[in-house]
Amino acid sequence: MDFFLQLLINGLCLGFLYGLSAMGFVMIFKSSSVLNFAHGELIALGAFLFLALVTWAGIPIPISFLLTLAVCFCFGFIVERFFLRPLIGEPLIFVIMLTVGLASMFKGLMLLIWGGNLHTYPDILPASLAIQLGPVTIPPVYIASLVIGLIFLSLFGLFFKYSSQGIYMRSVADNQRAALSLGVHVKRVFALSWAIASLVAGMSGIVLGIINGINVHNLSGIGLKVFPVVILGGLDSIGGAIIGGLIIGLLESFTGGYISTSLSEVVPFIVLVFILLIKPYGLFGLVEIERV
Repeated sequence: MDFFLQLLINGLCLGFLYGLSAMGFVMIFKSSSVLNFAHGELIALGAFLFLALVTWAGIPIPISFLLTLAVCFCFGFIVERFFLRPLIGEPLIFVIMLTVGLASMFKGLMLLIWGGNLHTYPDILPASLAIQLGPVTIPPVYIASLVIGLIFLSLFGLFFKYSSQGIYMRSVADNQRAALSLGVHVKRVFALSWAIASLVAGMSGIVLGIINGINVHNLSGIGLKVFPVVILGGLDSIGGAIIGGLIIGLLESFTGGYISTSLSEVVPFIVLVFILLIKPYGLFGLVEIERV
């Protein structure tokens, strides 16, 4: 029973992190219908930038964390402005293939600078953050990931509900043409979607780096796990991304604990295949009916 509870807690914390990462992916898809294949590389960029600020520059950890998020936010703007915006109006496959090219370019740059070895952060979380629930121990990094995730989730909820830009983003996600006819600056919404998605990816990369260490290939591979998460929850559902992330995290944790750690890496993609066969729009996705 103790082992079960430990796996449950690990799966929930990891799944919540997957859900937050997928939330940025969903935001880009909802606003521009683009599948971002460079999402994993954005996660890795955030992790390595934080590593550079903490170890190379010697900047205090809280300031490094905020600086990393700020740089990731600005980087999302740059990617949208210089790479994505020139392709507005072109066939969607061109934009998707561009994100594939960006993924390779970012990954190559990170391998050039940091190499393919495993890097680790210094001990940045105090041991006192750990929580003991009877025989089950919740490590500090999981406590930190839950707290950070809940803070960001609350901030995004308030942003989308009450801020003008958040309302504009929701309107563009619902109907781009109608939003454009009402005077919404759609290009600005696209840019903001990429900026927020990059920020969320960077934050996820930092926490994942604390949990597992930083490796270009591993963190880039996390981006592929976003697809089972968003397909399971629904490509156009931000809430579904969180639920999908929790389900995938739990499946990974229990499969790795009771069956095989190797199989746990495959489980998300097995789920992806079955969801596409049984319910292709996901648990919370909207079914689209097209008339010819």
